[in-house]
Amino acid sequence: MKHVIFGGDGFVGRFLAKDLAERGEKVLVADINKSDLPHYATVDHVHCDVTNSASVSGVPVDGDDMVYNLSAMMLSPIQKRIDRYPFFYPVNTFGAANIMAHTAASGASQLVQYTTDMVYGKTVKTPQDESHPISPLGHYGGSKAETEAIADDWRMRGLKITIVRPRLIIGPGRLGILGKLFKLIDMNLPVPMIGAGKNPYQFISVYDCAEVARLAWEHGVPNKAYNLGSDNPPPVRKLLGDLIRSAGSKSILLPTPGFAVKWTLAALDQLNMPLMDPEQYLIADEYCVRDTEAAKRDFGWAPKYRDEDMLQAAYAEYRKARDSGLAVGNSTVVAAE
Repeated sequence: MKHVIFGGDGFVGRFLAKDLAERGEKVLVADINKSDLPHYATVDHVHCDVTNSASVSGVPVDGDDMVYNLSAMMLSPIQKRIDRYPFFYPVNTFGAANIMAHTAASGASQLVQYTTDMVYGKTVKTPQDESHPISPLGHYGGSKAETEAIADDWRMRGLKITIVRPRLIIGPGRLGILGKLFKLIDMNLPVPMIGAGKNPYQFISVYDCAEVARLAWEHGVPNKAYNLGSDNPPPVRKLLGDLIRSAGSKSILLPTPGFAVKWTLAALDQLNMPLMDPEQYLIADEYCVRDTEAAKRDFGWAPKYRDEDMLQAAYAEYRKARDSGLAVGNSTVVAAE
């Protein structure tokens, strides 16, 4: 028996592969990339483009294997409207469909599929548990919602699929939109908020994401969906204010009228000059907290990191890279979660 991790060279996948290998498990990473990671000394790698069904079918999967799909295209870097469908759907939806079909054709029956909390869209109830209506606001959440619908179909055909919906994943190796925030703080410039910053903002650690993928396997791969997020997320104003103080910056927080900022960002989006994706700014001032009781109850899991600590650790990594003369704050396209 082995663990086959599609997208296993990516952000979450590399931590999952390392964790499983250190526990003595046999691991195969199937990814279009192969980074210079120490655990490849004991972890096998096969080149795989998940958008190509023949490439996916070439990945050796046996009947007793455990399969994970962590391949994905993310919201960063920001895409123009015309580019969003061809950017997100080939990997997030069609790639996932290829993996599910190959898993079933190989005789394997267990899959952990990562999607996103962006499938929920606008807040209907708070906190949002897994029964919250699915109504994504854009192509990223839409591509993941369609993946969940495909998973439901495969469940009816006998696959056991655990779906994981993480909040914004943070950890070593990814800055995304945080790079812009950190640059403002470094330059002692005002940090604008969408709204007054009274609403909380919730992260989840990459380490927690990797752990939950493993726990899903250890607990028999329930045919359920699970939210992932931190406990007790602080208001945006406190979260950013603490970061500014810890950085020794002279930046100030700048509250803004949420409706006016959203209108401006929407207008820029229509002009194909997006500063943020609609799925980010449309809910930026909402009370968006994902309920994680299901994962705690079924897996005995609890998030290990506070939002404040995760954000400050990300800033420290940014400063370390900057001080070393490395390019920071620029997102690259990586087809992995």
